[in-house]
Amino acid sequence: MLPINLLDRATALSAYFSPQVIGEVNDVYVKVAKIRGDEIPWHNHADEDELFYIIDGSLLFEIEGEAPFRMEPGDLYIVKRGVNHRVSSTKECSILLVENKSTAHLGDTPSEITKSVEEQLQEYAYRRRRKRA
Repeated sequence: MLPINLLDRATALSAYFSPQVIGEVNDVYVKVAKIRGDEIPWHNHADEDELFYIIDGSLLFEIEGEAPFRMEPGDLYIVKRGVNHRVSSTKECSILLVENKSTAHLGDTPSEITKSVEEQLQEYAYRRRRKRA
């Protein structure tokens, strides 16, 4: 495996709110995503924690019942399982996510931006197939 430049991988993403798997460690996926706007609804992950790391840009993080806070490049935050949260950004923001392989994109909250695990794996699976060939 070659080193992965997070900023390059995030910059190459064409769609907002569409995490893409870039690797896996044991039972978790490592993902990159771009955020712009406020389309992500309030949601939680009943059985899984979720790690956010800011690669580039600024992210507004909201936790239900708490004061919102802003995350900047280099900041990391772990949302504990069952905690309602949402994120947004007025300008483009690139993030790294670390989530269990079983984590649903927006928990049990239906949304038109929801991406299945299969959709998040498309590019990763393609790259793995190419390396085997």
